[in-house]
Amino acid sequence: MTPESLAALGAFVVFNFAAASSGAVFKPGAWYEGLAKPGWTPPNIAFPVVWTVLFLLNAVAGWLVWEASGPAAWPALAAYAVSLVLNAGWSALFFGAKRMDAALLEVAALFASIALVAVLFAAHSRTAAALQLPYLAWVSLAAVLNYRLLRMNPQG
Repeated sequence: MTPESLAALGAFVVFNFAAASSGAVFKPGAWYEGLAKPGWTPPNIAFPVVWTVLFLLNAVAGWLVWEASGPAAWPALAAYAVSLVLNAGWSALFFGAKRMDAALLEVAALFASIALVAVLFAAHSRTAAALQLPYLAWVSLAAVLNYRLLRMNPQG
């Protein structure tokens, strides 16, 4: 791996963990703990572990696209950047503002953006597109959980 390639990978890792930092700023806290939750809610420890793996996979996916196509990948990478912004916004809405309703709309937009990224990435790297699938699956679970929490806690 060349120094330039390594620097590009490092940049993708930084971008992903900058988005992930929203989850560190807007933590679940007592409000979340007090919500009624479905029995299938993942344990709290699962969230940072799964998100760390997903953000690393996402960083590698972005890097693979950049390595495969460089500047020609800008449309795909712009969609990728939007998905990172949407991801960061969900924690701010759900945990920060305690707006499960707005967060549900946000997570639907996040799902759509990840699906679009997977489609756009496929033109540059099938591996990068495939790396979006676990992310899409986890966001699907998050969306259903967000919906169930909203339904079980209409008072917010």
